[in-house]
This record gives sequence, C-alpha cells and structure tokens, in this order.
Amino acid sequence: GASTIDRKIVATAKLGNGEEFDGESIFQPNDFPSKLLQLVYAGMNGKQESALCGEGTLKGIDVKGKVVLCERGGGIARIAKGQEVKNAGGAAMILMNQETDGFSVSADVHVLPATHVSYAAGLKIKAYLNSTAAPTATILFRGTVLGDQSSPSVASFSSRGPSLASPGILKPDIIGPGVNILAAWPFPLDNNINSKSTFNIMSGTSMSCPHLSGIAALLKSFHPTWSPAAVKSAMMTSTDLFNIGGKLIVDETLQPADVFATGAGHVNPSRADKPGLIYDIQPDDYIPYLCGLGYKDEEVGIIAHRSVKCSEKPSIPEGELNYPSFSIKLGPSQTYTRTVTNVGEANSAYEVKVWAPKGVDVIVKPSTLYFTELNQKATYSVTFTRVDSTYKTGEYTQGFIKWVYAKYSVRSPIAVMFE
Repeated sequence: GASTIDRKIVATAKLGNGEEFDGESIFQPNDFPSKLLQLVYAGMNGKQESALCGEGTLKGIDVKGKVVLCERGGGIARIAKGQEVKNAGGAAMILMNQETDGFSVSADVHVLPATHVSYAAGLKIKAYLNSTAAPTATILFRGTVLGDQSSPSVASFSSRGPSLASPGILKPDIIGPGVNILAAWPFPLDNNINSKSTFNIMSGTSMSCPHLSGIAALLKSFHPTWSPAAVKSAMMTSTDLFNIGGKLIVDETLQPADVFATGAGHVNPSRADKPGLIYDIQPDDYIPYLCGLGYKDEEVGIIAHRSVKCSEKPSIPEGELNYPSFSIKLGPSQTYTRTVTNVGEANSAYEVKVWAPKGVDVIVKPSTLYFTELNQKATYSVTFTRVDSTYKTGEYTQGFIKWVYAKYSVRSPIAVMFE
C-alpha cells in the first residue's frame, strides 16, 4: 500500500472571507499576485462535465482572469483540468477532491497557478461561493514544508483488502511511502520550456513498491542467507502503527486506518534489520497451499517450475501457511500453527502479548518461546473462538499478537470475518 510522507509542497487557497485551505502544487510561481481575484465555480451552469473541467467544457462560462474551482475525477487528468482553465482564460485553478478521495491530494506540475485541496476544503469553498454575490480568492505559494504530523497516512488510491483470490492471507502486507515522491522523469516537465530538470513528483503504489523493494534489497545485503519470505517477515513484523505525531495512522478520511488499508503497518527499515524472530517459508511450502486453493496440477507446476501432483501432497488451509499475519473466517473455533526462527539473541525467551479482536477469544500456546541458540525454531498455536454473537455475518474485527523479548517486538496482525 501507499502512504504519505512528511513533506508537503504547499499552495494555500485564500478566500475573500479570510479562510485559508492548504493544498499542494509543484508549480510555485514567484510572480502570482497575492491580491484577491474573482472566484467562480466551473459547474455554475449546472453541468457536471463543466464542474470536472474537461476539454472544451468551459466554453460559454466567463472565467477570464478569475480563479476557477474545478472538481477532481471524470477520468480527466488533474493537469488537463488546469489546461482547460488556462485555455478558457482563467488565471488560476483550485482543484477539489471528490468524497472518495477525502484528504488525499497530489502535488502536480500544473500549467497555471493552482492548488489541489481536500474534499472537506472544497465543500467549504463551495459554501463560501454560495454565501456572497462577489466571491474572491487567490493562491499563496509557500514552498516545501516539512514535519507533517499526520504522516504517514494511507492514500485514497492505496490497495485495499481483503484478498478475493486468497481470503486466508491478509492483504495488503504492508504500506510504504508512495505519495508525492520525487522521481526521475525522461523530459522537462515544468512551465519553463528551457528547463533541463528531468524530475517529477509521482504518486502511486508504483512509488511505494520501489521503496519497499529497496528496503528488501538492503536487508538481503545484510542477511544474505535469508529467504524472500524471511525478508518479508522481518519487514512486516517490525512496522509502525503510529504517525510521527504519535497517533494511530489514518486513512484518507482522517479516521484510524484498518488492517485492510495498512496490512501489518508502515515499514520501518531500521527495526526490520533486527526483527528478533522471522516466519520463514520455503518454496516447497507453497505447494500444499496452492493445491488447497484448488489450482490444477499444471497451474501449480507453472508456478513451481516443475511437475506437481496435488493428489500426492496433502493440501493445507490458507491460514496454515507460515505467514506473519492471520486472516480468519470465523464460525466454529479454529486453531492455526506458526513456526518462528530465532535471528535475535541465542539465549532468549519471548512472551506473547495478545490484543484480541472484539468478539473473539484468542489463546496462544505456549505463551513463552524459549531459545538457546540462533536459527533455532519454535512452533506455537493460536486458537480463535467467537465469544460475541452480536456481530453479523460478514462483519470484521481486528487485533494482533506480539512476541516480546528485551529490545525485540515481533507483531502479527489479525483480521477476523464472522460467518
């Protein structure tokens, strides 16, 4: 999944009534006047296509020299909306989110002075437009601002669970930086046509992926004998659940994000290097899992790169894969096992801490794992029992278990769907 970072490239929409709403824009002109200009809503004609500022939709609307409020969406690129405003003679654009986008905004290389603001800010700007006969606004460009206390937060576009292909595996696994990331770009992309700057600000899970891949490569260089599953485990069990302001990570609605948005949490590279325990999976361990999903022999063979006969191997439920998380469909009580490998300190004893999902009793046996050497393995079981009948079929609750010893804390998230 994709999360925000603490850097914002701020462009503030200032209204004639004194209200200010921070948004973002890469284009930060030095010569845009701070004086208030007339403010108009692109959808003032009642047409949704005009509100979205698609190509040619502002014809017949007087926007010349004015600040234009446009709405995000409609399959129209954000920068293209600004181009339509510019083509129609507009002086600047305020781009507001749709409700589904919430507070997730993007810093773009706009073709005119612009700012991208949240849905909540957009509603207040609309209310101001309707409250006066002569609404005015301007945009104040404040440049780079660091230390956003609400970061990391989950982006509106970030991948969400539960997994439809394999509901017994909690998805997403993890989140990492993926919003407004400085990235290489093959050609100049700003308002100075003579610029030689070949960088852009990009957003997407395609931006969080290289962050997480780079961290995985770094861990592999530190621990060359670790398997891919071990590297993933180290990253997942060492994540952060809180933002830099000390509060729970939120989503685009500014509400605490659930496990289907954050997975195990936000990646913490420093802690991932010394996870204490890892959940390892070898290639052959995936075969009974894939067979249990109902894949044909040939299909499993394509994945395994060898001939496989599922009839000769006992399949396992999804929840039995030695994964560092739990995703349970709970009717009758269920028990799952996990095996961990000690990569922390030779002589150690890890005690379990349980934050049970609401409506569920969680019993872990044994409650302490003892190790006398490195790379020693230990197995434990987790039993999930429903204790609250008020939850309806299909409703979810969440929690986690954590193995703790000295400086080590090995956390696994739990998602429970009631049947």
